[in-house]
Amino acid sequence: MTQRWKRRPNGSNWGDFGSDDQRGSMNLVGPEQVHKGLAEVAEGRTFNLSLPLDYPGGTALHPRRQPPRRFATLRGAPQEGEQCFCFAMSRVNPFYTDVYSDDMVVLHTQYSTQWDGLAHVGAEFDADGDGVDERVFYNGYRAGTDVLPATRAQSAGPAAWDTWENPQALALGIEQLADHGAQGRAVLVSLHRHYGRQNHAVGYDDLMRILETDRVVVERGDMLCLHTGLDDLILSMNKQPDGPTLLTSCAGLDGGDQRLLNWITDTGVAALISDNFAVELMPKGMRMQGRHAMLPLHEHCLFKNGIHLGELWRLGELARWLQAHDRSRFLLTAPPLNLPGAAGSPVTPIATV
Repeated sequence: MTQRWKRRPNGSNWGDFGSDDQRGSMNLVGPEQVHKGLAEVAEGRTFNLSLPLDYPGGTALHPRRQPPRRFATLRGAPQEGEQCFCFAMSRVNPFYTDVYSDDMVVLHTQYSTQWDGLAHVGAEFDADGDGVDERVFYNGYRAGTDVLPATRAQSAGPAAWDTWENPQALALGIEQLADHGAQGRAVLVSLHRHYGRQNHAVGYDDLMRILETDRVVVERGDMLCLHTGLDDLILSMNKQPDGPTLLTSCAGLDGGDQRLLNWITDTGVAALISDNFAVELMPKGMRMQGRHAMLPLHEHCLFKNGIHLGELWRLGELARWLQAHDRSRFLLTAPPLNLPGAAGSPVTPIATV
């Protein structure tokens, strides 16, 4: 056990799961939560909660996150007239009948439906108590020691693709969540049901009213999903996203509402998930006074409390089904890629009702 800090941030749970903990609030999801999730399965119907991983499309929403690029891999050069993606093993042995296709992909791990890992967001914070801010992450893990920087790449290609390479989260990598399994009971709250496509910042009072009106109960260890309707809007644009429209449509949490952040902590939410870009609404401008987080909900969840964030999930079809059946809970199975050292990961979540 290593105590990495002398001061922990206000409103954080650093050390509550142990000095070396790297899973944060996902520690609240154990066998009991899996059983609770299984108890919600009545029909055995499943919903795929992932957008196609080439959505939203283009770079209108994030200039440094590119859509996937796939390439074929071959065993030897193609012969004249041969389909490049397929390789006939009869070229090796005329008695073989096998035909193979292999491919590879260059994939931005947080382009589409994703998990934000705990190495994704840290903060400049005086964890040593000496009056000097350090760059630290959840539970006091340090930039430069536990989360290593990228180095400038030497390979050729578009700058947005390969200017930097080999970052490595020696701690807090997404493999910690993959090893856990990320399966348990989830609860869905439909903000879209109340706000439609209005770009409304949902604060504590708003959320409490919605929970009461819709008779939704969120308990310790639940994974909370917020349906805003942005997933349907993204899909309707057919990989030709209108950035300004998407950035000014649909509701999201008000990350600046401290009572809302306190509720997230006090309720014991294990993960926070939405079909929008960041769970919280993106800031419309810069506040040029007082040191503060650009994305306060990200800071509160990832940095302070180890609460993984799920973004750009496909929740619309599930939300409509749950509403039609007067339900809000389901079994969620959502492990990320077991990619050691990554700060985030694509995910294909499955809801079972």
